[in-house]
Amino acid sequence: MNYDNNRPPMAVILAAGIGSRLSPLTDKSAKSLLSVGGSVILERMIRNCLSCGMSQFVLVLGHRADEIKQFVDKTFRGIRVTYVINDRYRDTNTGYSLMLASTVVGTAEFIKFDADVVFDTKILRALVDSELPNVLCIDRNIALADEEVKVITDDQMRVREIGKTVDPKTALGESIGIEKISAFTGPLLFAELKEMMENAGNAQEYYEAAYARLIAKGMPFHALDITGMNWTEIDTPEDFATANALFGTPIATVSRGQQRALDEARTNPRRSI
Repeated sequence: MNYDNNRPPMAVILAAGIGSRLSPLTDKSAKSLLSVGGSVILERMIRNCLSCGMSQFVLVLGHRADEIKQFVDKTFRGIRVTYVINDRYRDTNTGYSLMLASTVVGTAEFIKFDADVVFDTKILRALVDSELPNVLCIDRNIALADEEVKVITDDQMRVREIGKTVDPKTALGESIGIEKISAFTGPLLFAELKEMMENAGNAQEYYEAAYARLIAKGMPFHALDITGMNWTEIDTPEDFATANALFGTPIATVSRGQQRALDEARTNPRRSI
């Protein structure tokens, strides 16, 4: 693991959705404010980012936006956070939400997160350490069906197709909802999203549709295989139970230096005298 690369400066977190499939857990709470293993889901995500040296945050909010803002402002005093509000969160989807972040992101390199993904920090470290410009995290050890965002790659791990309609028989794995987008690609991605959203019929499109359009135009996207690392997307009560089983303890911010020391200690344990 490389601990010395420069960190991408910005995290874009999409947290506008209602989370209706998690009812009754989300009847009185935003999905991202549910607690997993003693820590709020959004807190886990932000602390993972801080552990990887990321210092700027863009949160796209909609449902229960004020509650989320209050939680972040109280829990993380002093970090750089910009809130973007999707007033149309009830009739739009992640593509529209990501488009709204364009004016704040500008030409910065960023990592995009779905706010309902709980993941091991090692996944994020591997992503930010990748020297490739546009990278999707994928898991090969997933039973692929209609719900999963499936990815087809070539033998160099360059993405050829992505989307829920991709044939699971030819897909390498599932995209987990965490991607790195380069400073060059970002404006092109936002332009694709804007063009898509000019058609009212695309309001419910996912952001992966814009990735697919760029890939069809020759923009390189690569897959990062994170198979075997812990993560889960939380859409249902069953997912919530899985998350609590995988992540049973509260989160703490761990610097890269601290993580290096932990990894070295595990690799070269001192013998007891």
